[in-house]
Amino acid sequence: MKIDYIDRKIEGLIKEASEYYSVITVTGPRQSGKSTLLKHLFPDYKEYSMKDVHIREFALNDPVAFLQQSTDGMFIDEIQKAPVLMEYIQGIVDKNPERRFLLTGSSNFEMMRDLSESLAGRSGVFELMPMSLSETSTQRKDLDLSHQLFYGLYPAVCAGKNKAELFYPSYVKTYLEKDVRDLLNVQNQMLFIRFMKLCAVRIGSVFNASELSAEVGVDVKTITRWLSVLQASYLVTLLPPYYENTSKRLIKSPKLYFNDTGLACYLLDIESPKQLDRDKMRGALFENMIVMEVMKHRYNKGKEGGVFFYRDSNQNEVDILLKQEGEITALEVKSSMTYNSSFERTLKQLPSWINTPVTKRAVVYSGDFENLSADIKLINYNNIDKIIED
Repeated sequence: MKIDYIDRKIEGLIKEASEYYSVITVTGPRQSGKSTLLKHLFPDYKEYSMKDVHIREFALNDPVAFLQQSTDGMFIDEIQKAPVLMEYIQGIVDKNPERRFLLTGSSNFEMMRDLSESLAGRSGVFELMPMSLSETSTQRKDLDLSHQLFYGLYPAVCAGKNKAELFYPSYVKTYLEKDVRDLLNVQNQMLFIRFMKLCAVRIGSVFNASELSAEVGVDVKTITRWLSVLQASYLVTLLPPYYENTSKRLIKSPKLYFNDTGLACYLLDIESPKQLDRDKMRGALFENMIVMEVMKHRYNKGKEGGVFFYRDSNQNEVDILLKQEGEITALEVKSSMTYNSSFERTLKQLPSWINTPVTKRAVVYSGDFENLSADIKLINYNNIDKIIED
């Protein structure tokens, strides 16, 4: 069944910000629902898409006339295709703070550079990722874990407007033809696809550019540049290690995760939920989904950072540390449906390893039994909001 609109958790924050800022900017990956969200929240704003070549030519050739078309509120989609408009928008809102603009963009490098130069202090900036588990609880209620990981959380798939088997191949093809071509002059696209696939194999692993360099067959500088493009186009996230000045030797390299498990499944050549049931990457993909759920929790509050992992030189590790208001929520992630007391081992010891207060600890797993009254809570992944909400 197709669904017209699924409510997003960030809606209230954006509406509140629109009372204080003349410009609202929403960035995020392609197809994450940026335009749909803004049209839903501000239905009276006139929309102009820079993907339309005729509209873009008009905007670039005569930006003043273009921006005077609607004084009640303009929604400019894919603004990174006409970044010069930001300079003119700056001038307009400086003279008339009552003017209102909505902007979207899916290329982080260009958007942030132009925003910092033109609209600093004038724009509320928000990042919209693919949907969260809590946003799609109704749509996912009859799906088992493997189906959820395979389908991913892009709105088109969640709303039944496309199938995962069709959506992700097209998404990667579009990404290669648009973002990679625009952001990075990659001569050999097959080599870049190999790089993306090898990144997917490393989900949940500490990122090692030298190792990837040897496998892909390009130098480390190229790997670093390519990775920055994956980050800039919101395909991957590097999770930083938690680091504070203690006597313990802590890992200082980040872990690699994809922003959506459906996309990662496609890159891993996983063709069905049934195949995923027995795939060795299933546990890593489950961890990926939970890490991104915690990240989305922060984004939906308009906040960046605050999410880490812990690993020291003795290989003691905790999957997720969420730092909010000076306190740590620690999560250990297990794809198992059956609880085992060994899941709690590092969670029990963590408070003695770091100086920051650890106020919440939980094992997040795929089983149905929950225990929310214990010091170390046991919770099904669908209810993770009960732990991470501050």
